[in-house]
Amino acid sequence: MAKAKPIPGLAADLPYAQAAAATVRVRAAELFAHADGVLDVEDIERVHAMRVASRRLRAVLEIYAPCFPAKEHRAVLREVKRIADALGARRDPDVQIEGLERFASLMADEDRAGLEAYLDGIRAEQAAGNERLAAGLQRLEQRDLQTRLAALADAAEALVPTHEADEPGEDSTASDDEGRAA
Repeated sequence: MAKAKPIPGLAADLPYAQAAAATVRVRAAELFAHADGVLDVEDIERVHAMRVASRRLRAVLEIYAPCFPAKEHRAVLREVKRIADALGARRDPDVQIEGLERFASLMADEDRAGLEAYLDGIRAEQAAGNERLAAGLQRLEQRDLQTRLAALADAAEALVPTHEADEPGEDSTASDDEGRAA
């Protein structure tokens, strides 16, 4: 399975909105990193990796929903769900084909004809799934999903107070007391 990249700086004391921004940035980058070559039906692991990345990104968008402007969040989440569905339409036949080809390799030549005919139908599903995926990738590009995800991360980050007293680990009462003592 595609291994998730760690989120730099993610810690228990990180403000929720800052964690949202950092996590969305990393998970979005993972999604788009797997897009190159994803339409190659000979390398089905690319589809798998991108599908897993889409699921992770969807989960992050749902978990951190309060950190994002509602209208933009809904639209971006809808796009992520669409690409996940398109990846699934391609991935499901990939898995079937892989398993059936492995099974066919164990069969006697004279017994393979029926299985090969069945495989032809699944390969047609795979081709249709690939067309759906190609259209989905084009849609992501046309709708500039990368930029929109970055904008959601920016919006979440804007919720984080920037003055020192509100930084994790800072004690605002100590600095106030020091200021009064001087």
